[in-house]
Amino acid sequence: MATRPQGPAQSSGGSDRRLELKEILTGLVSDGLLERVEGERLLRLHQQRTGPELEIHPLVWLSGQHLRFTGVPREELSLEQLTEWLAVRYGVPYLRIDPLKIDVDAVTGLVSHAYVSRFKILPIAVDDRQVTFATAEPRVREWERELRHVLRREIRRVVANPLDISRFQDELYGLSHSIRRVTQQGAQAPAGAIGNLEALVELGRAGKLDANDQAIVHIVDWLLQYAFDQRASDIHLEPRRDQGNIRFRIDGVLHTVYQMPTPILGAVTARVKALGRMDIIDKRRPQDGRVKTRTPTGQEVELRLSTLPTVFGEKLVMRIFDPEVVVRGLDQLGFDLREAALWRDLTAHPHGMILVTGPTGSGKTTTLYSTLRQLASPDINVCTIEDPIEMIEPSFNQVQVKPSIGLDFAAGVRTLLRQDPDIIMVGEIRDHETAQMAIQAALTGHLVLSTLHTNDSASAVTRLLDIGVPSYLISATLLGVVAQRLVRTLCPHCKRPVPADEMAWVDLIHPWTLAVPESVYRADGCPECRMTGFRGRVGVYEMLELTPAVRRLIGGAAGAQAIREAAYREGTLPLRITAAHKVAQGLTTVEEALRVTPFPSDL
Repeated sequence: MATRPQGPAQSSGGSDRRLELKEILTGLVSDGLLERVEGERLLRLHQQRTGPELEIHPLVWLSGQHLRFTGVPREELSLEQLTEWLAVRYGVPYLRIDPLKIDVDAVTGLVSHAYVSRFKILPIAVDDRQVTFATAEPRVREWERELRHVLRREIRRVVANPLDISRFQDELYGLSHSIRRVTQQGAQAPAGAIGNLEALVELGRAGKLDANDQAIVHIVDWLLQYAFDQRASDIHLEPRRDQGNIRFRIDGVLHTVYQMPTPILGAVTARVKALGRMDIIDKRRPQDGRVKTRTPTGQEVELRLSTLPTVFGEKLVMRIFDPEVVVRGLDQLGFDLREAALWRDLTAHPHGMILVTGPTGSGKTTTLYSTLRQLASPDINVCTIEDPIEMIEPSFNQVQVKPSIGLDFAAGVRTLLRQDPDIIMVGEIRDHETAQMAIQAALTGHLVLSTLHTNDSASAVTRLLDIGVPSYLISATLLGVVAQRLVRTLCPHCKRPVPADEMAWVDLIHPWTLAVPESVYRADGCPECRMTGFRGRVGVYEMLELTPAVRRLIGGAAGAQAIREAAYREGTLPLRITAAHKVAQGLTTVEEALRVTPFPSDL
């Protein structure tokens, strides 16, 4: 590979000069984005800068002045909008940097950190023919000429947000440096040192990777910060034979974000285990832990840790819980007006049992936590028994299941009944004994909320029957069942209306009848959604209220199909139809609704 540029002497060419505020303001005024009087005021204000302010990029300084478009509505000019305008103004392609798409090892190996820092550029892509660099100084070209000669590739320039360039310079080169440092210290240790079942013994190469080494600490800090920035819900550290994978789950979909040598990944896993007060020596048994940390904005975030021994070492999954989730209203969770009113009616009962069903990752815990948070008040005693405790909530009395000492769900509920509770939340009804205790609590004047793993709401009744709960007790205590799923929502920045496909619509609602909307929405992808077309998720719900007709069927031990048909006659809407309403509202697509909700034949 060609020698990496380390930092040449200062440019002597007169044609290469950095942007000045005066020419930017002149361009904004001439393009009709800024009024002339405002431009003159900003120029006078800018001339009064002193000290560190002199080093700030003009676009960054302007974005801090809260400028507004001259048009109506007078929305604020963001730094990203100013950057996009700059790219058009100077005829250079604009790019919103997506770190998920950068091959860190490849790009940081081309040019030194000192060089990119000096010219305020960032390599973001490389292939056999060209290297793409991001810059916020479209008129500075000296580095382009030098790198074309040194790298022996074509140089492609794009204009990007100057703050992103500066930030990712530090993050990506810092990560690369830490990986190299750890590799030099001990990455040649045999894979068996971290529990590889296919260990290859290589004598004389037994190095040791210290989980407390500053480089490992830096990698873990970068990993967590990266996950917070990308709105990840889960972080997966997956060891393989040579290169381990780091993957993020974003909006329900896994993305590979980095690969590193398996021994280094093992040291990263050990560091996280230490933070979670887990046994870092024992790698043969699954373990659970939790970490509480803060984002750079000061927001507290909890991470639930889970390890699993695999062929090539310990697999670690960190689930990220945002405390803001539990303060969301029902409308933010996805309940429409009818569903929210019914849910409030169900949870207003002084006693009885309410079940929330759905597969893992369908948002059941979020629904329950948000509901309990709203129900909790100084005159209400809310107690939970969970395995594991998802989030620490000060307004609840939370109990962790510990089977090793005999504290399972059933024993926990039995104990909670002697703690004068008003509302009890049971993390999951898994067996006959837990179901019996939950039913007993509901019969003795408590409101019980719990979860089950079933495909729809009617199946929850047959599930209780299967685990041995008598039908008359189900009929007497069950208030309602909510089945739910999470669908990805269309990116608000790039979604657009398109004519509805009648055939696809019929596939979605079959065998129901629902008018075809005049138009639906699609999103082609934009920098805000990393070109996926989706940003965020929202719940879809099937709400089964136990009306007298449904109770009679349950009391007679009717099957799920009979209960389902009766519920539909009483006004329950299946998941497919509530998802179709979200499509008609422009929140998601037909394809996403079909992907997430069960087929009628699956029930």
